[in-house]
Amino acid sequence: MLKAIGEVKQSMERSEAMRSQLASRSAARGGRSLGGAFTRYLDHGANQQAWLREVLGSATVLAGVASEVEDSDMELGVLRMAGPRLQGAMFGALLLATWVDFLQLADALLRDCPMFGTEKLFADLHRVQGLMEPTLRELASGDPERVEVAATQMPELMGTLSGEFDTILRDARSAMEVGSNVMVAVQTLEMLALISTLKMSLPRLPPAAPATLGMGLVMSSGGVMAGSRLVVSAEWVEMMRRLVQAGVISLPVVSAAVRIHGGQVMMAQAHQGLPEGVREALGDSPEVRGMHVTGRAGAGMSEAPKHHVMPKEHREWFEARGFKGDMDIDQFCVRLERSHHEAIHGGGNWKLGRIWSGEWNRMIMEALLEAEVEAGRMLTRNEALNIVASRMRRYDVPMKFTKGSTR
Repeated sequence: MLKAIGEVKQSMERSEAMRSQLASRSAARGGRSLGGAFTRYLDHGANQQAWLREVLGSATVLAGVASEVEDSDMELGVLRMAGPRLQGAMFGALLLATWVDFLQLADALLRDCPMFGTEKLFADLHRVQGLMEPTLRELASGDPERVEVAATQMPELMGTLSGEFDTILRDARSAMEVGSNVMVAVQTLEMLALISTLKMSLPRLPPAAPATLGMGLVMSSGGVMAGSRLVVSAEWVEMMRRLVQAGVISLPVVSAAVRIHGGQVMMAQAHQGLPEGVREALGDSPEVRGMHVTGRAGAGMSEAPKHHVMPKEHREWFEARGFKGDMDIDQFCVRLERSHHEAIHGGGNWKLGRIWSGEWNRMIMEALLEAEVEAGRMLTRNEALNIVASRMRRYDVPMKFTKGSTR
């Protein structure tokens, strides 16, 4: 998990370094540059960087907490809470790198292609930004279902963005035909076309024919890929396989990442079986073959209520023991069948249910308070998590946490 987070951070750092370089160059050059009205597009990249940093910081905190919890099931449950954050950051970083590609293209056109209209370029960037923004909002939401849907639709979006990139290049070449200094401008555009992370639309080649795809993206004879944005190598696939098996990230999301970096950006396959190559790379099994892209309704959970495993009426008690921020009790909710949810609360009438000593809220607080009396001190956050984990197993409550309603 930490290694996956580290790779996303490295991708972000490369994108930010290039964005900062473009900003400095524009400030020094003046005139036709990414300054002035175009500054909003440089700021858009900085805004992406800000939420990505926050999401990755949150994922890192959760991974650290998971490593400190003694109960193995709770450890995995906390680690799974970081999964949507990692998934959102993976694809958010890819969109950031893509946006920087468009900024590089715009900078080159403003610098070396005076015959390309400034107003048209401004409108082109505005259109591209509009295409990205809905997906960026979903990825930044932190909601597991919204993040997964957005991630699985990314191959189609990347195909659209690739088309936009090519359209701007074609328009630039047409404009240069009636201008001077054509050779310098042509060389600039061809260089950008070769290094862009969007130029990955070549088909998969046979194993015997290695080829370079996009910016440092190399197809080896073994069929694995390595790129400067996100490494899709045998090691990366193994890392993803382990995270998928642990339930930290979803297989459809990994499938989308592989399709994007394998040049299959138009193959969204949103409601079909996963591509054969992805199944093989991630370990084909009945469980994998049965996995499809689906939302809550597709999984038959549209009416499943969310259960706070730590009672909301005792929020202050938990906050005093470290359940704040990324570890707020609202993060520790699970989806249960309605009948199961009512059963652990003593039936449909919660007031009558509290009469039963085994009612969830009453039982969990009695167990925690008794443990504090025995310890003679306030429980630590991890000690409380271990007690909660044991009671969850007793009541057959799954340790698959999702964010619930806040106060």
